Amino acid sequence: MKKSFYLFAASLFLLSCSTKKNIVSVRESKVVDPTKYMNTINEASLSKNLHVIASDEMEGRNTGEPGQKKAGLYIIEQYKALGIKNPPGSTDYYQKVPSEFMKKGFSPKLGDSENIWAFIPGAEKPEEVLVISAHYDHVGMKNGEVFNGADDDGSGTVSLIEIAKAFMEAKKEGFAPKRSILFLHVTGEEHGLHGSRYYSENPLFPLKNTVADINIDMVGRRDTIGTHKENGKYIYVIGSDRLSSELHAINEQMNAKYVGLNLDYTFNARNDPNQFYFRSDHYNFAKKGVPSIFFFNGVHEDYHGPNDTADKIEYDLLTLRVKLAFTLAWELANRENKIVVDKDGK
Repeated sequence: MKKSFYLFAASLFLLSCSTKKNIVSVRESKVVDPTKYMNTINEASLSKNLHVIASDEMEGRNTGEPGQKKAGLYIIEQYKALGIKNPPGSTDYYQKVPSEFMKKGFSPKLGDSENIWAFIPGAEKPEEVLVISAHYDHVGMKNGEVFNGADDDGSGTVSLIEIAKAFMEAKKEGFAPKRSILFLHVTGEEHGLHGSRYYSENPLFPLKNTVADINIDMVGRRDTIGTHKENGKYIYVIGSDRLSSELHAINEQMNAKYVGLNLDYTFNARNDPNQFYFRSDHYNFAKKGVPSIFFFNGVHEDYHGPNDTADKIEYDLLTLRVKLAFTLAWELANRENKIVVDKDGK
């Protein structure tokens, strides 16, 4: 443990030195309007990637099984194509999550699996890290039928890739984010939030330096069995006010300025019977004191069924929701100060 800590510290020091040497060549991100980069997020790109991630070839992406590993390789290929590397202190794009770790709770026997991470270093505050997370596993196959998981959570998986692309477009033009960004695709969510729990207990970057987690889980459809059958221009927002009043306020500001979705806080109510706040990967960050926000479209008739396929995604709505997540990430990565932690998480 000590040796790996020193290696990490040394790599972070070198990263900080190299970025600060070039600071004069990096234009001030805080005065840049992100609209140009937000608009690189588009339906065609999201659809292309999702039709692969949620294809029958991936066999429902069950944790530790060959289909999930194929999906993981595809995700890594996209980051390599964008020129986004694995983070300093790691040996590759994988954080291994052993089968033994995933025995906890109600999980069946699972094979060894992996979180996947990619990293854009910060230009001014590289030691401060924003995490953007989504789970890339689903429930696999049942009776020979593929449960594709296009919305759950193929939609979040491709959202991370699209957000990373937008940040890289900005970086190419001299607008690298001030803070570092870790794109974290976690495994084992469907069996008990295992991948995010593993990262939160074995973080590559100290959680005290993790400014926030933006978690994206099911954002490609609408809550057709709920209150949004007629107008899909909404997103459920969960957890934004639990630890940081600033996170909540900033998300509302970004939405009002750039996107204009209806922000629905129904599932954020402390007495909501669904208790979704405790049911996705942001929670493992929140319980460690990291301000966290969960974007969610709600449950529909194909949830955990064989018909959650890529052709049923509403790509116009998905694009709007990804744009909101991107503008929030842009502000959190580029604002002068870290957001405050001024609430108790309850």
